[in-house]
Amino acid sequence: MKRGVRVGMDDGAGRSRPLRVLWVTRIFPNRVEPLSCAFQRQQLAALSRRCEVEVLAAIPYHPGVSLLGERTRPGRLTAVPARDEIDGVPVVHPRAPYLPGAGRVLAPVNAPLYLAGLLPHVPRLRGRFDVVLGAWLYPDACAAALLARMLGLPYAVKAHGTDVNVVARWRSVRPLVGSALRSAAFAIGVSRPMVEALVELGAPQERAVLVRNGVDRALFRPGDRRAARIELGLPERGRIVTFVGNVIREKGIHELLGAFEALGREGGEPVHLVVVGDGPERGAVEEAALRRESERERRATGPREERGRIFVAGARPLAEVARHLAATDLLALPSWAEGTPNVVLEALAA
Repeated sequence: MKRGVRVGMDDGAGRSRPLRVLWVTRIFPNRVEPLSCAFQRQQLAALSRRCEVEVLAAIPYHPGVSLLGERTRPGRLTAVPARDEIDGVPVVHPRAPYLPGAGRVLAPVNAPLYLAGLLPHVPRLRGRFDVVLGAWLYPDACAAALLARMLGLPYAVKAHGTDVNVVARWRSVRPLVGSALRSAAFAIGVSRPMVEALVELGAPQERAVLVRNGVDRALFRPGDRRAARIELGLPERGRIVTFVGNVIREKGIHELLGAFEALGREGGEPVHLVVVGDGPERGAVEEAALRRESERERRATGPREERGRIFVAGARPLAEVARHLAATDLLALPSWAEGTPNVVLEALAA
């Protein structure tokens, strides 16, 4: 599709109007986590230039969650407003009940619970949209499919990676995923292997389509590595390995720390590790960084034996992520499972 071209429909009186899209997902930034899911925010901004879009960005909820305060993510998310606007697009944050720690066996409970959180919005949504887009296979797209049927609308499913390669493979949820895919107007994958996986899971082949992720070349482009390091306060000397993503076990963060520790004992030019992102395992990264700094202080070593450092950058705006990729020698993404992650495409562009 050409830049700036709007997608339209006939309003019944012979006049064209923009396509009206209801986007349903939990994987979306909010006031508490404004830097999360940057790829969804970019895609929303691109889509909103061509269509009229409203987002139902569900917030996980269970009774008593407000009592948890800042100690848990659901507790922190109680501060998210019911309505908001992101990049000029209206965003509604329904509270979607869920069963904490459901695991594979009880996972099927979370799709109807998710839908229950959307039901109070049904009267307001009727007659206002042309299509529903469910982003993330389970439970989001499954709940979006049920919502679309209640609204009498077609729906499309957008898959990302782990939702296809891991979650949708669970026996407990696979029938629900298959049903949602079979009835979808389109099932969208970001790579050919993912499209093939969607067909395997139940999507009709003629309605399984490839829509590749894009990269913002205004941000991610080749630049001066030394200048980027100076700007970010990173060492000019030595090699830099950079991790960008959620700092969780499934992203292989502990494997990365172990590999970096082994690499650091080889001597020679220092190799530094930069971790860009946030998550429950950030504390482990910070502890590793402190151990490395303590060791550096104890050892009076020459430049040839200097060991690299660990830098914990935390979650950063997309423009700063681009600068980190410009500063690095190597992107490390040791995830247990991935689809076609945007950070790899962005690293190639940088």
